[in-house]
Amino acid sequence: METASDTRTDASRAQPHVPTSAVLAQLIEDVPPDTVSLTWLMGRLEKRSFGFLMLIVALIGLMPVIATVATILLPFLAVQMMLGRKNPSLPRFMADKSIPSRQFSRAIGRLIPLFRRMEMFVRPRWQTPFETTKRFVGFIVVLLAVTTLAPFPFYILPMLAILLIAFAYLEEDGILLCISLLAALLSIAFTTGTVFATVRAAGFIGRLWARL
Repeated sequence: METASDTRTDASRAQPHVPTSAVLAQLIEDVPPDTVSLTWLMGRLEKRSFGFLMLIVALIGLMPVIATVATILLPFLAVQMMLGRKNPSLPRFMADKSIPSRQFSRAIGRLIPLFRRMEMFVRPRWQTPFETTKRFVGFIVVLLAVTTLAPFPFYILPMLAILLIAFAYLEEDGILLCISLLAALLSIAFTTGTVFATVRAAGFIGRLWARL
């Protein structure tokens, strides 16, 4: 006998994937007349909210002047993924932060062509249960966030790995998720090893200088 939960599960599986570019275009159509807050944005993005926030934060992290902002926000997002949260919960001072609707629409309009080009290669494949893997991905992002504390340019690799993970989440691409997780592990190993070697080299030079 088919239960109500079985019916809901079958219905969710039957729902076709909507490209992220189409979701963003709909955001522009539905934007409030005056201002847009993060609370409104996260509510509209629903299950894509983690992926979209990770993408934005990682892009911020590639900008040396404001990369510290990403280093602070990434663990905050990743821990919530590890806890299995459906949507990210932001501090009130961030959630209520708003920008003019016109400025928001211009920014999203610039992202749409990027996503359309990305969607030529990244698409739903290997139907990985993303909700099931969320905790593990959150743990990996926490490790990546720790390695972003490394000085420039060492934090670039983990930020790029987080970008790949965000793209995989947004487009439900299991193949890209596997590739991005492998890239993340390589990035963690490389960044940790490089920083450790640099510290050891600096210590050796310091001891050598002290002997002179």
